[in-house]
Formats: sequence, C-alpha cells, structure tokens
Amino acid sequence: MPKGVRLNMLALASPTPGSVPRIGALVLAAGAGSRMGHRPKCLLQQGGMSLLERQLQALSLAGVAPIRVVLGHHAKRILQEGALARWSAQPVLNPQPDDGHVSSLRAGLRALPSGLDAVVVALADQPLIDVRAVQALLQAFAQRPVGTQLLQPSVQGLPGNPVVFTCTVMAQILAGDVDMGARQWQQAHPEAVYRWETRDGHYRLDVDNEADRQALEQLTGQSLRWPHDLDL
Repeated sequence: MPKGVRLNMLALASPTPGSVPRIGALVLAAGAGSRMGHRPKCLLQQGGMSLLERQLQALSLAGVAPIRVVLGHHAKRILQEGALARWSAQPVLNPQPDDGHVSSLRAGLRALPSGLDAVVVALADQPLIDVRAVQALLQAFAQRPVGTQLLQPSVQGLPGNPVVFTCTVMAQILAGDVDMGARQWQQAHPEAVYRWETRDGHYRLDVDNEADRQALEQLTGQSLRWPHDLDL
C-alpha cells in the first residue's frame, strides 16, 4: 500500500473498551454513465488520477480496510485502469447494475468479511473527497450521539456522502427485502440516524453530467479529463 498519513484509529469510539474498531468500505462504481455518453464517470481524471483512485487513496490513507469496489457496467475497463490492485481493493460484480444503488450496496455488503464494526459507503464520482474528509467523517462517527448507528454528512441541511454505519445496520439491511438499502433503513429508523452538520461542501459534490464537470472547474479551477480512449 502506498505510504501516507493514517488516521489514528485508536481515537475512534470502540465497541469494547480498549479495542480498535474495524471499519471497511464500499465504493459504488457500477453505473452506466448514461448522462456522460455511457462512459464510466469514475475514470474521469483529476490531475492525472482517476476519481476512483482518489477515493481508494483517501480511504486507504485514512486507515479504512478492507475496501470493496462494486462494479457493473464498464467493469472490464475499470479493472484495466489498475487502481484496485494498487490500493489492495477487491472488485465485487453486481450482476444487475441497472437495478440501481440499492442492488450495488447489497452486493457489496454481502462481499464484506464478518467481524467489521462499521462500513463507509462512498460514491466513485466525488472529486473532492480526500483523506482529510474521510478522517473528519470517521471522527464524527466516533463521536456520534449515543444510540445512533448511521451517520450522514449534512451541508446546509442537504444530505451528502459518504455515509458510515454500524454492523447492526449492515445486518438489518441484508435481512430486509431486496428494496432495503441505506436510505430505506434511515426512513425506518430515523431515531438512529445522525445528521452530521458540516460546512465542507465537498461531501455534496459529485459529477453526474457535463454540466457538473464544467461547474467543478469554475468552482475550484480543477479540470476533469477523460482518458484518451474515452475522450469522444
């Protein structure tokens, strides 16, 4: 694994006194990219690094492991990029990616090992999530109000990503029907959801279409470019 500063996981709230919580991650990257010319958005490059690799770097350097990347459409091309291998992330194939995020989430949760205390669920197309953003998210999760089991960042009252939730939530989602995902779990258990208010707009920013790509450049001065073989 590439070297970098890791979050001190001992600072996180532990299930038992003195233990170090084990926090894994899912990165959802199964979409067709229909609003981007049917290209994999996660392979847009920022400063020569794909958005997917930026997510894997941020999670890994924050000490999150293991990491699973849920693939569907464009799986072969995404794997060719090599980012999963470089960051010791394992692919999980969603055989029905057109069923949406819930199906990808459930496929990813089933592929995680037992014994995790919590999981971070990240989107593969958020260009400004870095290691500091992941560290802040995990610290907020560690300090969440007693009785809450899922944290979602909130920017000016609007929901953001990634989200973090406990192994209890993982088990309850998988025990539910095929339409049960993180959003549905929140609706069923509002008392167990912590809306973490933050001023960091990075948690709200993703890239769904060309307008989003252009807005990012205007907002930050950072451009997103397609790899040569995907530049239509």
